[in-house]
Amino acid sequence: MNGRCSAAMDGRPVKAVLFDLDNTLIETSRAGGVAIQKTSELLKTTLAVDDLTISNICDKFKQKLFRESFDPSAGRSIDEVRVGHWEESIQEAVGSCHTPSLAAQCYHLWKNSRLEVLSLSPEIRSLLKQLRSRYKLLLLTNGESQTQREKVETVGCEEFFDAIVVGGEHAEQKPHRSIFTLCFDMLEVEAQDCVMVGDSLDTDIQGGCNAGVRTTVWISSDGGAVPDGSVKADYTIPTVLDLPDVLAQLE
Repeated sequence: MNGRCSAAMDGRPVKAVLFDLDNTLIETSRAGGVAIQKTSELLKTTLAVDDLTISNICDKFKQKLFRESFDPSAGRSIDEVRVGHWEESIQEAVGSCHTPSLAAQCYHLWKNSRLEVLSLSPEIRSLLKQLRSRYKLLLLTNGESQTQREKVETVGCEEFFDAIVVGGEHAEQKPHRSIFTLCFDMLEVEAQDCVMVGDSLDTDIQGGCNAGVRTTVWISSDGGAVPDGSVKADYTIPTVLDLPDVLAQLE
């Protein structure tokens, strides 16, 4: 879908703001980079292979993580699935996993290192507190339930939001309209009362458009170049800390 598709209604007050989590409120990509670096060091001390092979193992893991399609009904936990990603990545790169427990060690180091780095900055905490005095706030994050709930708990999100919705706990995730309708119902607002804020054009902005929100706000730290054929947000800002300026324009 091309072009902007907000349901902007002049004069209608904004009642609620829906926030994405990863790379919108918390720096998940940066935390992932730190975690991969630490895991590389573990692999280096355990496997007698060169840096290129270590890098290859980590790249394979990141690809598997990116393409991951988790089915809770398949009988494996997300932890088991991701230990499997490391096991396969090591086997594909070096032919076999000499230390049976290495994949599990890699996974737990990666997971814990990533969670340790994640935080809601004091500035973002202050922003959410300020916004909550004026609007209803809802956190809407895609992803597997355990993984996302662990992030929410680690960074202490709960106190800032009226509701938290994790896509993996529902039949459909962003950008599907149904999960947005669920959010509007939880907050007792209409789509046109809401602003959707997130870093993904494909899920957050397209989802907001599909649901008919008042305004979409894209967080783009690298200048906001929109790929051809992609949906366009109503507003683009480099950091969520600039959101009050956008909300002021909507009043």
